[in-house]
Amino acid sequence: MPPSKLEEGRDYVVEDGMFVFTAEYLLRRGHCCQSGCRHCPYGFSKEQDESPSREEIVPIS
Repeated sequence: MPPSKLEEGRDYVVEDGMFVFTAEYLLRRGHCCQSGCRHCPYGFSKEQDESPSREEIVPIS
């Protein structure tokens, strides 16, 4: 079965010319992408993810 088309207002809204997914759509998608989505129903926010990435870890000499 092909995926259904996205519906404005149900799956996304347009804010300042950008598509913003709704919490309803993100829940149906079934997982958190950890991108800090504005309406994240999984509770993720970029401010919470303060841990340094591998590239940011500098070894102590």
